[in-house]
Amino acid sequence: MTRTVAVTGSASGIGAAVRMRLARAGARVIGVDVRDADVLADLADPAGRAAATAAVRRASDGRLDGLVACAGVGPHVASPTIVAVDYFGAQATLAGLRDCLAAARGAAVAVASNAAVMPNADGPLVDACLRGDEPGARAIAAGLDGPRAYAGAKLALARWVRRHAPAAAWAGAGVRLNAVAPGAVLTPLLQQGLDDASLGPAIRGFPIPTGGFGTPQQIAAAVAFLLDRDAAFCCGTVLFVDGGTDALLRPDTI
Repeated sequence: MTRTVAVTGSASGIGAAVRMRLARAGARVIGVDVRDADVLADLADPAGRAAATAAVRRASDGRLDGLVACAGVGPHVASPTIVAVDYFGAQATLAGLRDCLAAARGAAVAVASNAAVMPNADGPLVDACLRGDEPGARAIAAGLDGPRAYAGAKLALARWVRRHAPAAAWAGAGVRLNAVAPGAVLTPLLQQGLDDASLGPAIRGFPIPTGGFGTPQQIAAAVAFLLDRDAAFCCGTVLFVDGGTDALLRPDTI
């Protein structure tokens, strides 16, 4: 039986690599993005999120074998927009389609980031996100630079996954919820950061023990594993796929 998987951010970068990998494996993929997708929607906007989940629900006949919340923007974008897309857009998609996953006993993967564990990522922004206070979170983000807003939004998303994965509405309903935490991956999003006069040097100087940036295909492989039945015992996992950066910077944290 053909699997049906929805992928947000499917038009480029990691989302496009996930879409292509799943399609090659025979899945029916419902792509969601602002362009070049089956469902056109802007997840920065509450109305766009509602339209996206409704369209995916219709396209899937209410049954999803998999869902990948990949849509996101980087630290070069205005900080309130980062929070709107990277946390609230992802969270709304996951929560809004949970019942479709439950109908097929499917699996969901959120794309977080290893930036979530960077110094100063935690704080009031994360708390506001997890309270569901989008106006408050956007206001806090407006006072932060892009990297801190990005790290906070991704930390909030990883925590949301960890908090909800073992709950009755998720694991108890047969739905596995996990996350990947990529490091620096050579995508159009990363390239925009590299081209930024202030962000570029910091990105290039970030330590990657295996050497060089990752590829979207490497992250897609990790996502495909977490969606697969082979990962049936993974629940609430945040899988770092970052060339060893997290292990280098936090060797004793486990």
